[in-house]
This record gives sequence, C-alpha cells and structure tokens, in this order.
Amino acid sequence: MKRSVLTLSVIFALLISACSTNPFTGKQTFNIVSNNEIFPTSFQQYNQFLTENKVISGTSQATMVTSVGQKIKAAAEKYLASVGQSAYLEGYAWEYKLVESKDVNAWCMPGGKIVVYSGILPITKDEAGLATVMGHEVAHALLNHGAQRMSRDAVAQYGAAGLGAATAGQSATAQQIFQQAYGLGAQYGAILPFSRSNENEADEVGLTLMAIAGYNPEKALEFWKRMEANSGGGAPPEFMSTHPSGATRISKITSEIPNAKAQAAKFGVKF
Repeated sequence: MKRSVLTLSVIFALLISACSTNPFTGKQTFNIVSNNEIFPTSFQQYNQFLTENKVISGTSQATMVTSVGQKIKAAAEKYLASVGQSAYLEGYAWEYKLVESKDVNAWCMPGGKIVVYSGILPITKDEAGLATVMGHEVAHALLNHGAQRMSRDAVAQYGAAGLGAATAGQSATAQQIFQQAYGLGAQYGAILPFSRSNENEADEVGLTLMAIAGYNPEKALEFWKRMEANSGGGAPPEFMSTHPSGATRISKITSEIPNAKAQAAKFGVKF
C-alpha cells in the first residue's frame, strides 16, 4: 500500500513538473522529454537520412524550398520575440532540403530539420502552397507534438512496469522512445501519428506563420483543395484517421484565416 501511494505521488509530481505553457497556443502541455535529449538524435538521423536519399540542389525548386523555409523561420522568430519568448528557439539548427521522391509529403524533425519531397511540388504549385506545407510541418515541431507523444509513451511505459522509481533513468527511457518513434526504419512522413487535435493546432499555427512570412493565408485553402482532389477520395473515414478529413480541415482553416491575417497585421503584413 505504501509503495502504491509513493508511486502515485511520484507520478503526480512528474505530471505537474512536466507541464508548461506553449507560447504559440497559450495552452498547458505535458512534456518530460527535453530538447537536449531530442535534438542530438534528431540531427544525427536527419543527416543519415540525407546520405541515404537523393537531395536535390542547385535547382529553382530547391532554392524555393530554402527561401520559403527561411521566411517561415523568420516568422517564428518575429512572433516569439513579440511575446518575449525568443529563447524558445535555443538549440534549433534550421535546415531545409528538397529530396527526390514520388511521395506527396514533407516533414520537420525536432530542432528545425525539414525535408520536402519533390512529389508534393506539383500540388503546392507555388511559394504560397509550399509555405502552407512548410508552415504546418514547422508548427508541429514548434508545438513539441513529437515530444508530447513521446512523453505520453514514457509515462505509459512507467505504468506498464509498475512505475517503480518513475524518474530513475528517465533520460534513457526518453531516448529509447525517441529511437523507436524516429528510427530510420520507420516510414518517413508518418514518423508520429499525430492526433486530430495536433493536426488542427499545426494548421492554425502554420497559417499564422505563413501569413507573418508574407503569404496570403487564403492560398492555404487552394492547396488543401488540391490535396483533397489528389487523394481521389481514397482517404479513410475521419473517425478512423488521426488526420481530419479534407472537408473538415478546409472548413476549419476558412474560419481561422481572419485570425491569421490579424496576427500578420501586427507585424505590418496586410492582405
């Protein structure tokens, strides 16, 4: 009985101490996995991925990926500076690569390591479309969605093991979970199955980032409509998917456009 009470006390203390407020959403989030743990492995695996895949460089499309990425980065920096949270990006090492692949996808690993697959460019069509994608993926990283998922998995592991000394070896556990979640054997583009709430957050913050970067957020609607058309109706029912359906996503983004424009206006960007 005493051990159970002690275990519950440790869990409760862990949950309380691991809660923090995200500067982009103002929401309390649970995260026991630090950037110091995640970033080194993220950077290493990103570099390994680049050596095992064909990186496109020296083309107008590769230049566009870098240019849009830099603008999204600058938008994040401006926003964080405006709320007194510039230190939030400490340790980030931004990088933007275009990789040859037929996959219609893009992703951003923790610490700002971005890959855009060439297969998505016919759907993005232009810089605004690409900014929609990159803003969304960068938002996942800035919102610490991957770390939050790993933190939940860590707590689940503690529970499955009877918790024991819940904080003992915490870093090793977090590292193990990270390796499992981001292992190069996993399929890129589906590194972590983000929940629909995470996707909605990334859409909202991504929309704000692209607007601050100077891209009309209304262009995001055009991109997502092209994405829905490209799926050919093959997407699973929304209740079976961690991603919102195309129609739901488009409807929600439509309602968020005024706020994205209002946020951009604070930085002198008007549409």
